[in-house]
Formats: sequence, structure tokens, C-alpha cells
Amino acid sequence: MLPAIIARVSPRHFVKYTFVKVDPAWRRLESEEREQDKREFIAACEDFADGHLLQSFSLVGTRGDAELMLLAEAENLDRIHEFHVVLAQSGLMKWSEISHSFLGMRKSSEYSEDERTVPRGFRGRYVFVYPFVKSREWYALPAQERWRIMQGHIEVGREYSGVDNHTTYSFGLDDQEFVVAFDTNDVGTFLDLVQRLRTTEASRFTVRDTPSFTCLAMSLERALNALDGEPIALAAGL
Repeated sequence: MLPAIIARVSPRHFVKYTFVKVDPAWRRLESEEREQDKREFIAACEDFADGHLLQSFSLVGTRGDAELMLLAEAENLDRIHEFHVVLAQSGLMKWSEISHSFLGMRKSSEYSEDERTVPRGFRGRYVFVYPFVKSREWYALPAQERWRIMQGHIEVGREYSGVDNHTTYSFGLDDQEFVVAFDTNDVGTFLDLVQRLRTTEASRFTVRDTPSFTCLAMSLERALNALDGEPIALAAGL
């Protein structure tokens, strides 16, 4: 099996955003049962996190259709698939649904020299994620014209150095063309950046950039505890 797996490894990693919504009935289970469900979920995540990037975020209080987000990155789709198969077997996922799911792939930008092919996690306290689609008119423009327009867009972004961009590509892989993600320690700065970006020439070619998810970065243990307010003590966690 090992040679076959190696053959499928891509130099450009896959990035998967999984948003989870828990059935309210789960919170009415006995605390011991909920704790066991959490432990099974953590075990599945720790198995994947051994050698792969995996980060957890809470959306409790910021969205009504998602309470937990997992960012998973792997060298091939097989590993992403295996992770979600194991995750689905956990007790918690039997009471949950994946309300939103975005798949992207790392790729260098044709408009910027910023490195985007190297795996890197979010470092900010807050993370913002949304799918993004441009109009067909955009792609009909000459390459040099698109490059010119994007330089103005990029320059605005660079004025807000406290906000870091983590865009990945989804052409043919998912419903959107890009998964746009930012991290920062200052929510107000991000809001100001997005408002400024609405005024750029490039913004005219936006077809869709919703839904938008506001996520709080935290340990998996803490994110799971936020689901029901019940603590689970772990010797070690993600």
C-alpha cells in the first residue's frame, strides 16, 4: 500500500474547512455520555493531527448554523477522506451535521509573489472564512488587465498588516472558485479592510462572497466544551 499512497502525494496540499452543527437534543443526554462522545471526537482528530495540520475553532455565539470548525490540511485527498470517515464514527458526529464544507488546494497566485504553496496554520485569535466566486467577465479580460486591477486590490490589503490572508483554490473541486480566509488579533481592523476592499475595481467582478464565518481559535478541548458548557479534562490535547 505504501508506494501507492506516495504516488498520490501532491506538492500542493489540500485544505478542508468543515463546519459542524450539533443537534440540540445531544445537550439533554447525560453528562457521562456527552463526555464519551467528545473523547471519541478528540481521538479521531488526534489520529489525523499526528503528521498533519489540524486546527479547531468555535463559532458559538457568532453563527446560528455552525458551532465548530475544523481546518484540516493533507498531502492528498485520500487522507482527508479517511479522516472524515473516522470522524463520522465518533459519538458526537452521530448527533451532528456538517452544515458547511469547503475544499481548496494551495497554489501560487498569478498576481502576487506571496508564498501560498507551503502549509501554514492560522496564528491570529480570530479567523474569517468565506467562499468566493468571480464573474466570467473577469476571466474574459486580458491577463495584463487583470494583473493591473489586482495590484490595486493587493495594495489595499497590505495597508492592513495585522490581517493575514490564507486563500486557497477550488476550481473544479468545489462549488466556489476560492476559499478566502483571514486571521487577525483585531476584529475591527479586519472589518475596516473588508469595507475598503469593497471600493476597489476588482470588487466589481465579485459574484459571491457569502456565507461568511467568524471563528474563534482555541484548543479542541475548549471548543468542544463550548458546545454544552461541560468540561472534559485531558492529559494532553490538540
